[in-house]
Amino acid sequence: MNTIVEGIVRIFSISLLRYFLLAGIPFVIFYLLFPTRLKLQKIQQRYASRKDFIREILHSAQSTLVFTVIGVAILNTPLRHYTLVYSDIHDFPIWYIGVSLALSLVVHDTYFYWMHRLLHHPKLFKLTHLVHHQSINPSPWTSYSFHFLEAVAEGGVLVLISCIMPLHPLTILLFTITGFIINVYGHLGYELMPRWLRHSWLFEVINTSVHHNLHHRKFKGNYGLYFRVWDRLMGTEHPDYVKEYDKVQARRFNLSGDKSQVPLGDLC
Repeated sequence: MNTIVEGIVRIFSISLLRYFLLAGIPFVIFYLLFPTRLKLQKIQQRYASRKDFIREILHSAQSTLVFTVIGVAILNTPLRHYTLVYSDIHDFPIWYIGVSLALSLVVHDTYFYWMHRLLHHPKLFKLTHLVHHQSINPSPWTSYSFHFLEAVAEGGVLVLISCIMPLHPLTILLFTITGFIINVYGHLGYELMPRWLRHSWLFEVINTSVHHNLHHRKFKGNYGLYFRVWDRLMGTEHPDYVKEYDKVQARRFNLSGDKSQVPLGDLC
């Protein structure tokens, strides 16, 4: 028991530090150091308040603890015997680390889409998901800002993935880091995608910061995490998404040829 508690304390400390680094560095850059210089990349021209940031950080700390407990349970308790987690990295080819990571993200996207839609049921929304949607104008701190029960549901994907495919602990680590970085981008409040993306096949597949920001502003539609696939298949992508994305990119790159013709106000 002492070993498990020590593991929770150690991993929680590391995970919390990772949260403050991976969410904090973008926050400092975009919200404290260069907000004026990067204004054209801002999706909603208004800013959240300090009170919002504090609330998000506190909820994120709670969520990080929940994720830590789930991770420790999978790796350091008898629950591991019911998973496909393997210790010897040579049990599978080294390239499998990358393949299992990619597959984990695909499974996570599917899991998240349907869980997310379920959380938008009126009763469940008020009970749990409303906490996350208090951040109508999200920031990097919003990334893990969940109700306790939603954090349990969010972390449940790791149990699912570890039970359906072989995973090395390194893959689990890479999965949590990669997923969080993408999550921070989705809640960043700024669009970073290059101009060429709009007319590439990739735009039809992946989500952008505008995509998830629109979900926070409108509350409905755009339920996917990494990809647009499920939203497009199920007809739940917000009808204004492409228009809003184009509007932000037009402002960023002055596609009209005249900045005075591009609205700088709130896009809501």
